[in-house]
Amino acid sequence: MMQYIIMAAQLLTGLSLLVFVHELGHFLAAKMFGIRVTKFYIFFDAWGKKLFSKQIGETEYGFGWLPLGGYVQIAGMVDETQDSSKLSATPESWEFRSKPAWQRLIVMLGGIIMNIITGLIIFFFYLHQFEKSYTPVAEINKDGIFAHKLAQKIGFETGDKIMSVNGETPVRFEDVLSTKTILGGTITVERQGQMKTVQIPDDFYKELATGQKFIEPMHQEIFVEEVAKGAGAEKAGMKAGDKIVAIDSVKVERFSGLQELLCRKSNQKSIVSVERNQQITNLEAQIDSSGKLGFVPKFKLPYKEQNYTWANALQYSWVEGREAIMTQVVGLRKMFSGKIKATESISSPIGIAKVYGGTWDWGRFWRLTATISFVLAFMNLLPIPALDGGHILFLMPELLFRRKLSEAFLEKAQVAGMILLLGLMVFAFGNDIYKGVTGKNNITQVKPC
Repeated sequence: MMQYIIMAAQLLTGLSLLVFVHELGHFLAAKMFGIRVTKFYIFFDAWGKKLFSKQIGETEYGFGWLPLGGYVQIAGMVDETQDSSKLSATPESWEFRSKPAWQRLIVMLGGIIMNIITGLIIFFFYLHQFEKSYTPVAEINKDGIFAHKLAQKIGFETGDKIMSVNGETPVRFEDVLSTKTILGGTITVERQGQMKTVQIPDDFYKELATGQKFIEPMHQEIFVEEVAKGAGAEKAGMKAGDKIVAIDSVKVERFSGLQELLCRKSNQKSIVSVERNQQITNLEAQIDSSGKLGFVPKFKLPYKEQNYTWANALQYSWVEGREAIMTQVVGLRKMFSGKIKATESISSPIGIAKVYGGTWDWGRFWRLTATISFVLAFMNLLPIPALDGGHILFLMPELLFRRKLSEAFLEKAQVAGMILLLGLMVFAFGNDIYKGVTGKNNITQVKPC
């Protein structure tokens, strides 16, 4: 039960923040041009029900009970909060519709711009305060990568050196495994002095989702962070801080290699060699039926790390945000072309809550919230009536040809857009609930042993 409460709490916290900054963008832009804002709500006060409200000046501020977004009610604007019948025949000077088209465009872009700025700020904070450093590809290329069976299946080989990803030279090793790459792309490697191109299949993400190993640095040091009480590791005398160097005299060079060794030794006793105080100590430990010793690992790459400075943290904040947006672009293109099923790519808040997880990890929380902020910016820019992008689309004839669309047309388009969005919402919730009830996630997890 507690994990579901934590999931919900993280979802509501993240969404509240992102909805607030999005609507604040519209609010500030409207105020800048002297447009009245009659309501500012976090979440929807559907059917007039609300958790809290307070009137300050001309604006009612409040919290709705339905956590599916939020809104600002801008005077003189046809949107989901009001229709054309409520608008006076003669526009007032403080109404949205009385302002020049370029000002209305800025008002509609305000929320999107604020989500992008917020995403950049959170990513900057996350990289500088949580991640703090990264492993340069140049360091990994000293030894090359280790290619697991899944990587070998599509053309990688152990020892390959990463030269480019989708035609760009990656700086950080994590950029090699970017989501836009695993949705289909190319990675160029140097192999024995020759350049080879590996094509990533469009549906490669499905195989990765099963838990199969792909590529990783050639070497990885494994330390014991915590020992489980009563487990084989504790009974053998393992301690926090120990570095695992071998199992039955077989050298351990990476965590996946350690897992494979332990799996082969399930339900057996093995000699675990650890480095402690610069000395090697051999411990006899019982490995359980699932191939585990019973300790929490901590990893360290034996390569020179590059610390995030203020400058490159800001630079990579944009890289992270751009990738979040490009992933949505690629995903939508593949969905409409039939290469990805809608059931695999559309999620409701239920699905997002599961991604946040059942434990509150601040690093994961901020990274995911920053990603969602960029995703919201992109989704709101789609030319769908009822979204910001729909309003922007309907402003184009006026901006380009000085021809303003009628308010009656805008109202009908708004209704059509709301029906479409509600349909998508019902589909997303139904899809996530179906997966939860039936356990059908279209993914069969690969067991470690």
